[in-house]
Amino acid sequence: MSFFRRLITKIFQWEYWPMWVFYFPTNFYFIWLAIKERSFFFFSSSNPTIDFGGMIGEKKSEIFNLIPQEYYPKTILIDDHSADDLKQVGLSVGYPLVAKPDIGERGNGVEVIRTEEDLLKYRSDMPVPFLAQEFANYPVELGVFYVRKPSEAMGKVTSIVQKKLLSVTGDGESTVRELMKSQIRASLQVDFEHERLTHLLDKVPIVGEEIVVEEIGNHCRGTKFLDATCQADAHLNEAFDRLAKQIDGFYYGRFDLKCRSFDDLRELRHFKIVELNGCGAEPAHIYQPGFSLMKAYRVVWGHFKWMAEVSRENKKLGTPYLTTRQGLKKLADLRAYNKQLRSA
Repeated sequence: MSFFRRLITKIFQWEYWPMWVFYFPTNFYFIWLAIKERSFFFFSSSNPTIDFGGMIGEKKSEIFNLIPQEYYPKTILIDDHSADDLKQVGLSVGYPLVAKPDIGERGNGVEVIRTEEDLLKYRSDMPVPFLAQEFANYPVELGVFYVRKPSEAMGKVTSIVQKKLLSVTGDGESTVRELMKSQIRASLQVDFEHERLTHLLDKVPIVGEEIVVEEIGNHCRGTKFLDATCQADAHLNEAFDRLAKQIDGFYYGRFDLKCRSFDDLRELRHFKIVELNGCGAEPAHIYQPGFSLMKAYRVVWGHFKWMAEVSRENKKLGTPYLTTRQGLKKLADLRAYNKQLRSA
């Protein structure tokens, strides 16, 4: 894939823009909402039981403690106290498993771990507490955004993204590396030098063989995001309203989950929540290839408006906004944490 084609794609296909570039125009609307609410940290009350409302810096382990255990894969927090029990953790969770920093975002530091040796190496490289999570082996991976104002009897699903993991199809001659380099998405979003790919890049798949290159469903790692919001019918809305109301203090955010099918999901069966994201989550269906930029902004602005309304109602019910001093301290702590995480 030529440098010129990659450059043109990054300029004219906004789904590949850096996050700060895409969100720059939305900052003005966010500032307007902050002025109306008289707080730049109004979002902190959107989900009263989640630190900072789930905007940034929340601990995944604490969020999982809010969710009924039958709805998420077996998940164990690994910190300094449990490091010596790592072998037992691996046996308890089972391989393969997913390792992820307890505080993290956009797939940073998330890896599929297949052996005890890999888990020990991940532990030695990871300078912060992390989760070892059972691998949810369902074929359909989704991000389902849910919103409910405290004054409303029933919430609603506002966005569904279906994730298609990055893969290549063999021609019997080309290596995985060559097949990936012929794909614009892989060329722009995959680190070809990452050690998790070293065993795969020189493989020559047979004709028609599909090889999944990245098993983690993050856009920044090559996953294609498809708009499946049309699946949000009355039955799915009712199911997610019932699910969300079992999670204390959750009003606004996105369920990242795997399931067997949409029909099963409407019955809340054969699915697992792999992450629950608060007010920092995106309505990720906007990253559907070809999705209009202005339409994407309207979706984001609409969700910001809902976030402000939910936060305002929760404030009236007794969850105050963080003060400027509290909010700035939270941001400073997070910067220090991210610096430590980037060192891994």
